[in-house]
Amino acid sequence: MTPRTTENGRPAITALPDPPDLPPPLPEPTVANIRLETVLAALSDPLRLRIVRKLLLESEQFDHTCGWFDLDRPKSSLTHHFKALREAGITRQRQYGLERRSHVRIADLNARFPGLLDLVADWTPPER
Repeated sequence: MTPRTTENGRPAITALPDPPDLPPPLPEPTVANIRLETVLAALSDPLRLRIVRKLLLESEQFDHTCGWFDLDRPKSSLTHHFKALREAGITRQRQYGLERRSHVRIADLNARFPGLLDLVADWTPPER
């Protein structure tokens, strides 16, 4: 899927509305407790940065399972990366039966660190 762009050609961040009857989120920091150094540390890993960018620019539904990302990594490694993003306050995860689905806490991060997600969206991943 090609990321959407704004009128000026910049990547367009996708924020889909919350669907009804969502399960409660897994433990995460409150907006006031999201720390810049923790967010930056989580985003310093190229795989996690790629995950967040894909969620921002290519989301097809409200939240996604780790399989949607098509990452060639062991499940234990992916679990670690998704947990790091959630505990940093970047993503919100919900448990749907046996699977966890994630989306970016766009409003919370924009309120706390305006412009940060625009930088993530503008980042160009290196060629694989």
